[in-house]
Amino acid sequence: MSKRPNAKYKIARRLGVNLWGRAKSPSTDTGPGQHGARRKKPSDFGIQLQAKQKLKGYYGNITERQFRKIYAEAARRRGDTGENLVQLLERRLDAVCYRLKFAVTPFQARQLVNHGHVRVNGKKVDIPSYVVDDGDVIEVKQASRELQQIMAAQASAERNIPDYLTLDEKALKGTFVRGPKLADVPYPVQMEPNLVVEFYSR
Repeated sequence: MSKRPNAKYKIARRLGVNLWGRAKSPSTDTGPGQHGARRKKPSDFGIQLQAKQKLKGYYGNITERQFRKIYAEAARRRGDTGENLVQLLERRLDAVCYRLKFAVTPFQARQLVNHGHVRVNGKKVDIPSYVVDDGDVIEVKQASRELQQIMAAQASAERNIPDYLTLDEKALKGTFVRGPKLADVPYPVQMEPNLVVEFYSR
């Protein structure tokens, strides 16, 4: 179970960004605390830390231990570590469910998977960190397709489905076509995985 506090937008306010691009997100003009104090000029370490917190926070309930493990796998693979990191994060089952608009938020997507509402290639998978492969078919099980939260997510105009996924809206069945590049991922704020690499490479 995640140790992230229930106040989901705390991190967005601390970072001063609308992390998920939601209209309902509270103001991020002021920092945390009574007077909203924030350093005006962070150090290089502070900039790298902020980049890591922003990327990790975007995916909702990922703990530091999980995120570090994903980074280690990204560094082990051939190619650009920052690009590998983003692709591994986007291959998580909860992230795929969020991208397919089965849920309104990453937090809700994790809950959807945890509660057994999702099938991968016809089999129930209730592990949010499950890694999806190219060509995998992800769907909401038949009995869950009329859940209010899923219907609300599908009807939402806040997000579009990226082109590395395809979706049959009537069947609520999507396919993970390919691993995305950083430029393919529709982040509502600028993500800098290169700074995350610098942070862990210190």
